[in-house]
Amino acid sequence: MKVAIELGVNPSLDAVRGIGVHTNTLIKELGKLERNELTIVSDPKNADVTHYTKFNPFFISLPFFKPSKKVVITIHDLIPLIYPKHYPPGIRGRMFFLINKHLVKKNVDAIITISETSKKDIVRFLGIAPRKIHVIYLAPRKIFRRMEDGRWKTEITKRYGLPESFALYVGDVNYNKNIPGLIEMCKDAGIKLVIAGKQAKEIEKLDLDHPELSHLKGLDWTNVIRLGFVPDEDLVGLYNLADVYIQPSLYEGFALPLLEAKACGTWVIATRIPTHVEILGRGRKYSWEATAKETLNVYKNC
Repeated sequence: MKVAIELGVNPSLDAVRGIGVHTNTLIKELGKLERNELTIVSDPKNADVTHYTKFNPFFISLPFFKPSKKVVITIHDLIPLIYPKHYPPGIRGRMFFLINKHLVKKNVDAIITISETSKKDIVRFLGIAPRKIHVIYLAPRKIFRRMEDGRWKTEITKRYGLPESFALYVGDVNYNKNIPGLIEMCKDAGIKLVIAGKQAKEIEKLDLDHPELSHLKGLDWTNVIRLGFVPDEDLVGLYNLADVYIQPSLYEGFALPLLEAKACGTWVIATRIPTHVEILGRGRKYSWEATAKETLNVYKNC
């Protein structure tokens, strides 16, 4: 079977976190499968299956004509449709959403998503039959692990100016992440908050009048250490050093940092939303090997 994987990744936004990491890790794991099962090709015209790995409801996410016999798309979440006031599509976005709905129904043979919560949203907003939607969970990469004591503790602490005790959050500052609640929680608990993520570091450069960022206006950041982007090698150390990892989200399609923190042996606190309950409450073992095999099964059976 020949599969073309269309990245659709915005280098400045997706490449080092989230969708970009998911896509690149998936490609590596698919490459480890038996050659007689799967060959990844660059040109959809030469493929049996074309897999689109990103979907934005307000931008055209699929071609108007099928590039190969079968088409698969990954839809991570539809959060912009959950909170329309904070993710206003505008007239063009509304038009593109209607086109996307048509293209998904017309050209897509199977949809991959990352949680049962997102699957329900896809059924609700896109009108897709549940049988066409396959839930395949993400997993923490092997780099995320419990680390033994060593010089790394002093090195990471000095490099990032970390306090002796702190709570950690890793990710963006979008509305659904509930950053105001996170800051207030840590202030009330009397614990320093450390945020790893490019957006939080650049708050002063962002337009907080924009509906997607207006929830950040007037926040008191004095109790927060904003590190900006942190490479994985150091992020492992941050998880290991943190007293607790907090995921305060109002809504999520998944929550990979929760699994990364758990893999590092860090205590986690998370809001009781459907996705958090789903991924933390089942005792499931997550692995990228399983993710790749389940993805291959979708390719074979779509």
